[in-house]
Amino acid sequence: MSRYFGTDGIRGIANSQLTPLTAFKLGTALGKWLGETAERPVVVIGKDTRMSGDLLEGALTAGLCSMGTDVIPAGVITTPGVAFLTREFDFLKAGIVISASHNPMTDNGIKVFSEAGGKLPDEVEDKLEDYMDAYKTFDLVEGAAVGRVQYRPDFHEKYIAFLRNAVPIDLSDMKIVVDCANGASSGYAKELFESMGAKVTAINDAPDGVNINLGCGSLHPEGMCSKVTETGSDIGFAFDGDADRVIMSDSKGRVVDGDRMMAIYGLSRKRHSSLPADMVVGTVMSNIGLEKALSTEGITLHRSKVGDRYVSEDMHKFGAIVGGEKSGHIMFHEILPSGDGMLTALMIMKVLRDEKKPLSELSDEIKEYPQLLVNVRVADKTGWDTDPEIAKALAAGEKRLEGRGRIVLRPSGTEQLIRVMAEGPDQKEVDEVVNSIAEAIKKAMG
Repeated sequence: MSRYFGTDGIRGIANSQLTPLTAFKLGTALGKWLGETAERPVVVIGKDTRMSGDLLEGALTAGLCSMGTDVIPAGVITTPGVAFLTREFDFLKAGIVISASHNPMTDNGIKVFSEAGGKLPDEVEDKLEDYMDAYKTFDLVEGAAVGRVQYRPDFHEKYIAFLRNAVPIDLSDMKIVVDCANGASSGYAKELFESMGAKVTAINDAPDGVNINLGCGSLHPEGMCSKVTETGSDIGFAFDGDADRVIMSDSKGRVVDGDRMMAIYGLSRKRHSSLPADMVVGTVMSNIGLEKALSTEGITLHRSKVGDRYVSEDMHKFGAIVGGEKSGHIMFHEILPSGDGMLTALMIMKVLRDEKKPLSELSDEIKEYPQLLVNVRVADKTGWDTDPEIAKALAAGEKRLEGRGRIVLRPSGTEQLIRVMAEGPDQKEVDEVVNSIAEAIKKAMG
């Protein structure tokens, strides 16, 4: 069992579960590991807008420098921005992002990217955990061997230029709303889309260290949807705190989630050029409607485990170029190994150009099955799969939906939650099934 790393890095309540000591230990561990194959390695560190980011950055930097690793602070930048920088510059041997993504501001997290810009494999995380536990035994460097902090003010423009060049489209006829969730995209999204000609209305782009994800962004896209209709905009984008995901709005103020985006992109790509492997990689949480829409063009939906690292692994395994999650975390492996909300926005706008249709029309081509997801907060995520009352409720739900729908029950990889999802032809029936199972979990584990 992992001692530190979860499905998306190390996470916890900042300065309580995720302490400066943990960050320092990770810094020393990463510095030691990198130093085994590189002389005076260099690491870039980025962060979102949480107040605790400075605290953890300082501890990480101290740990890395104590092992002879130089550090370049990128400041506030998106998670995919760090992935891009790490891959783009040969002198960078790893990248670190301090962010808890869509979680509340009290949480924080630390993600580590390889020099190729992807997540570290499990065996490397295992090695880092071993080193973290042994950090007191390390020989710290001295004198001129101590790592230093370097500065590269050009990283901001390098990232924006990368996105602009990756999808070189003219947006001069587009009116766009961006909801930056008071997070990492606040200093990037408006600048990016305006540089491509769009008229941009930005909301929730004034971070103060506390308001990240607070009633806004991809978890709360209703404000963005309302602003789209209020301003007569063509499209809207709501990012999460670290901007690796996006939820969209069409011109009618209707939400377009990740499943619909993958269907829209996959179908267009198949019709206009080619879709390698004739496959889109989703997850067990992806709606049946996505599967049915893709099948009209002979495209297979492969369902991976939930988590972008598992989606990415299956994309590599099967040679797929697009994959993601209903949450709006979409990956385009031909361009970047990680999900990027701003890149996703550009890719979908390119589809609108190729299809010569508005987002509302393309979105209506996908007919989703009624679905409900309920998150049940628990004190301990373990033991749910052996509890007899939960098993009884699950079996009853599966029998009720047999042959017509499905149920997914799983613990969250990033929060103290058990997630209950069901879908089927009738919303009332789906709601009853999910609520029955959720109630059993609350009684047993709440």
